[in-house]
Amino acid sequence: MAIKLIGFPQSPNTLRVVLTLNELGLPFELEPVTDIKTIKTEDFLANKHPFGKVPVLCDDDFVIHESRAICRYLISKYQKDANIVLIPDDLNKASIVEQYISYEISYYDPPLSKILYQEVFNKRNGRPVDEAVVKQGLEEIEKVLDIYEKVLEGKDYLSGEYSFADHLHTVRAQGIYAATAYSDIFEKRPNVKRWITNLRNRDACKKTYA
Repeated sequence: MAIKLIGFPQSPNTLRVVLTLNELGLPFELEPVTDIKTIKTEDFLANKHPFGKVPVLCDDDFVIHESRAICRYLISKYQKDANIVLIPDDLNKASIVEQYISYEISYYDPPLSKILYQEVFNKRNGRPVDEAVVKQGLEEIEKVLDIYEKVLEGKDYLSGEYSFADHLHTVRAQGIYAATAYSDIFEKRPNVKRWITNLRNRDACKKTYA
């Protein structure tokens, strides 16, 4: 039975999982959600996600939801058979990867989410863009990327080699390039630009956004 992923195809959370599947070289079936009512049914709430959210991944009889949890599951189960190491076995190296994953969750994702919610979600749904929120997000991410510029000095990736930490940064960056006029937040910082370019040029990324 093929892996099945239930989700909104253009959702950052769904794309995060698709990117992981592509990095691991795993075939899968994407079941797009076309009607919000389908994920609010009693059956879906009982058997897929109690909050009525997506993505949800079904791997044979195993069901898991929440994008980062899904990605970790896939890495834990399938990395050993793939030609890539997203989370190292070595404790010290894995701990450094976890450190940078925490950077992404705590510092990088929140301001970019603010910007993208306004520039993508609101515009798509005919709602006004709150420029004050965008401005706040830009101010916050500028400070964050100033630190990333230092962290990435002399490195192509956060921990030196490509890992799940870098991987998690890809989707928000791709959103900024594809849907906003704010890509200069990456482009004007040489180390950050090199890193983001590396991420966007990966085959899995190109396949995900093809």
